[in-house]
Amino acid sequence: MIAFLEGTIQKKLNGNIILNTGDIGYLVNISSNNLAELEENDHLSLFIHTSVREDDISLFGFRELEDLELFKKLISVSGVGPKTGLEILNNSAKGIKYAISQGDTDLLEKTPGIGKKTAQRIIIDLKNKVSQTQKPDDYIDTKNINRDAIKALEKLGFRKHQIINRLKNIPEDITNEEEIIRYFLQNA
Repeated sequence: MIAFLEGTIQKKLNGNIILNTGDIGYLVNISSNNLAELEENDHLSLFIHTSVREDDISLFGFRELEDLELFKKLISVSGVGPKTGLEILNNSAKGIKYAISQGDTDLLEKTPGIGKKTAQRIIIDLKNKVSQTQKPDDYIDTKNINRDAIKALEKLGFRKHQIINRLKNIPEDITNEEEIIRYFLQNA
């Protein structure tokens, strides 16, 4: 099993990179947030999870060991595969752990491919396996965002994680559904 890779980014692709470790280039899946921060020819060290299926061997890379450990816990939950686990990790590991410990399904549901039932299953299965009692600075409390406004924006074609990320800094005096939608569209 491959546990760690270090090298230069040969090429950025859609959802993954080719990491040149000398004479070998490895195709490594990484989160969209990490991919956006990286450039070709950057030197990079990654902790690796090797996913082996009947018809595929895939590598998933993480800059922090904490992210890798959380990823392994996430994919142990029924209904959460490696690609979905990687999408969940577009949020900070501490934020995800805090959401799980607080029973906040909203943070998990904003991930593409995660519905309410899967989010609840993640919380039930992992609540006793993760510990994060202190609220992280980058945690987005989605309970204060008008759900009808979110649904209306989703019907307009926006993805839930885009909506929540843009509305996380909405002024507190904007509470009406129409005002929230107007604020979102003006700040899109």
